[in-house]
Amino acid sequence: MVAQWDWTSGEGLLGIDDPAEWDAAYERGEQHLGTAAIGLAFNCALEEASPRILRAMRLADRGQRGFAYTAAGTAARLNGELTPELYAALRAEGHGGFAQTAVDDTLDYVPFVKLPLWFKWRTVASKAADKLKTWQLTITYAAEDTREALRRRRS
Repeated sequence: MVAQWDWTSGEGLLGIDDPAEWDAAYERGEQHLGTAAIGLAFNCALEEASPRILRAMRLADRGQRGFAYTAAGTAARLNGELTPELYAALRAEGHGGFAQTAVDDTLDYVPFVKLPLWFKWRTVASKAADKLKTWQLTITYAAEDTREALRRRRS
């Protein structure tokens, strides 16, 4: 089974389904651990994948660290929940940067009642910001339409 994982190129790592193999690769200092964390999110129970995703979030390679956050978002999509440690890691990173998509996936795929308080607040804040932007655009469009109507009237 080990022969199918190409840690040098990352080929096939989305199919990894053995947390022990990920652990061994981590100990060897292999590349593409973030990619493999996505594979664990797809193929393993959340409780098995979560500790590896958390370790991948602390990798030195920025690209692989980004994939670890993608793995957290994938876990939220597939399981409809995350572990308390993953919620904490996403909150610590914040809604910007690496965690933005993972936080958005969590807000979209985890039922509101299952969300920790910070994520509930983030949901409400996001909806309020969207509403304010809608009102701003409505006013802007109305002003543009009025200006255009007045300009046509003068012509």
